[in-house]
Amino acid sequence: MPNNYKNALLDLTATSVTTLYTCPSATTALVKSILVSEDSGNADTITVTITDADAAVFSLFKVKAVASNTTVELLSEPLVVTENQVLKVNAATANRLHVAASLLEIS
Repeated sequence: MPNNYKNALLDLTATSVTTLYTCPSATTALVKSILVSEDSGNADTITVTITDADAAVFSLFKVKAVASNTTVELLSEPLVVTENQVLKVNAATANRLHVAASLLEIS
């Protein structure tokens, strides 16, 4: 079983739901960290969801506040993402938030 360390990086330039990470087939991912940084000097919010293989959407963080010029760690424990599940993020306002996820893929 090979292990592959990865990161997923996004600059949320729009307010649409955006895919942060899709777990490949025959793979399990352990998401160790999801950092959200606000760099515009304006507080904002982020919503994080996970979509399963049947397209059902589950809310992980709903309208999570991020203060101006700060970075927030969303996870206190690793998050398991299984094959074909998709982590998605959505900013309330465009051009304010950056997201970085650190993960380990096990296949």
